[in-house]
Amino acid sequence: MGLRSLYDAHIMPRLVTCACSQGAILKRRSQIVPLASGKVFELGCGGGLNQQFYDKANISQFSGIDPHEKLLDGAREAAQVNGWDVDIKSGVGEDIPFADGTFDSVVCTYTLCSVDDPAQVMREMRRILKPGGQLLFLEHGRAPDHSVAKWQDRIEPIWRPLAGGCHLTRPISSALRGAGFDVEPLGQSYLAKTPKPMGWMEWGIARKAGF
Repeated sequence: MGLRSLYDAHIMPRLVTCACSQGAILKRRSQIVPLASGKVFELGCGGGLNQQFYDKANISQFSGIDPHEKLLDGAREAAQVNGWDVDIKSGVGEDIPFADGTFDSVVCTYTLCSVDDPAQVMREMRRILKPGGQLLFLEHGRAPDHSVAKWQDRIEPIWRPLAGGCHLTRPISSALRGAGFDVEPLGQSYLAKTPKPMGWMEWGIARKAGF
């Protein structure tokens, strides 16, 4: 195994998990994840970082996918401790292995930045939602301030391979609207004590348009 493969397989997932579990980010998770209910699907569930924030009594079934097999064991263990009916698989967001209209809630936190085809992933999340279902999102992406966005453009080519394919320049709410969601913003801000090019956050509820 070469250095690059070693980094991607063993080091990068741990670094990303550590970065995504800092206090300020956990606080944001605690504001959006408890809104999930019913049959829940979590995109990028590896590591189980969100599990502590679910309202356990409101969840009848928990499913999820993640491409990093080494992170899935922790997610499975945490979900089973909660006593849920669990179906967690290895997979990618561009091809979610669940049927149309299966879930009441889809949870997506700090995941759209690193998928290969965000538009396809959004279509897939919309597809697996029941009519009237909700996508709960918490993502970082392109900043609204031009000066910050320019730095994001400059930094991204260096940042992306070090951070597991994470993009800094992807729009969030506008992209969800373009994918057929009605978006109810719950908040947006720069993350405190974080360089602004890496710190623009948006979170809210996206519902299937037309329902």
